[in-house]
Amino acid sequence: MTARCDAIGLVVSDMAASVAFYRRLGFAFPEGAEEQGHAEAELPGGLRLLLDTEEVVRSFHPGYEAPAGGGRASLALRCDDADEVDALYAELVADGYHGELKPWDAVWGQRYAVVRDPDGNGVDLFAPSEGGGTPG
Repeated sequence: MTARCDAIGLVVSDMAASVAFYRRLGFAFPEGAEEQGHAEAELPGGLRLLLDTEEVVRSFHPGYEAPAGGGRASLALRCDDADEVDALYAELVADGYHGELKPWDAVWGQRYAVVRDPDGNGVDLFAPSEGGGTPG
């Protein structure tokens, strides 16, 4: 028997804000998900992104305490090209999301940027690039 990854789960403090953020990135949460304690969006390839409020997690894990601060998890989203990384980063920052690392050409051959979701989790945006560089 071999276990395989089926879902990525995040505990969120504000479901509506989190659903809005991930919808902005193309995740197809069902209508009304922002009003639920648990929400799922199917990803290409069959994986799912699961969002649960802290209240829901406490309902089955009474001793649960949310970790202090953000950065509890990170997602990496592949963009079609370097221009899309730049454009998506600029749009998210313009919409008020925290830009952690401006787009740059990483030494490992990718255009790379990092934004934070409403709970402070990193969302890496990347695409193949022509060369390396330093953070911009």
